[in-house]
Amino acid sequence: MRQWQQTLQTQRWDDHRYYHHSYVNQSLHFISAVSFLVAYVFLFIDPVVASLVAWLVSMTTRQMGHFFFEPKGYDEVNQATHEHKEDIKVGYNLHRKVVLLSICAAIPVLAYWMPAYLTWAVPEAYEDTPVRITAMAWLFLGAAGLVFRVLQLWWQDSLVAGLAWGFKILTDPIHDIKLYHKAPLHLLRGERIDPMDHVKTSQA
Repeated sequence: MRQWQQTLQTQRWDDHRYYHHSYVNQSLHFISAVSFLVAYVFLFIDPVVASLVAWLVSMTTRQMGHFFFEPKGYDEVNQATHEHKEDIKVGYNLHRKVVLLSICAAIPVLAYWMPAYLTWAVPEAYEDTPVRITAMAWLFLGAAGLVFRVLQLWWQDSLVAGLAWGFKILTDPIHDIKLYHKAPLHLLRGERIDPMDHVKTSQA
């Protein structure tokens, strides 16, 4: 249990200090986190709504932050290149995200034109419209993406690393709200980049 907790804390700390320097990215993560909590609630009410909120709002804002606003140059705070950070990223780096998001984008096209390719993964009750097929296929994709990376990390590192990452992803909304709820205020003050003084202090 102690090893699991330490691994989880290390993954969370590294994720924050390496990949969340932009206050725009942090603000988008705050929006993403709140909407993910809404999606979690709707999982027990209407999974179609939950999936649409998760992929169209939560994932869109989260990945926009990483792709378009997070600095890609040399990381002076951690003394690391962008390429190095991409290589050591525990979860989905930008390359893996492109693959995942490409599959996500292909699903509504298939749902409209060739639904038979998706209905094997969709409960029969949700096969009546392309939107509902898309939503349920996206739910399946999200679960598959989570399980796939957990198994990858188990193979590459350890079961503890995989399970810790899976738990981290599922609880990131709560953690992100705690970390980034002040980020919009920094943007209103005209600040774009977090100086990460707390990271520098921890490394001193």
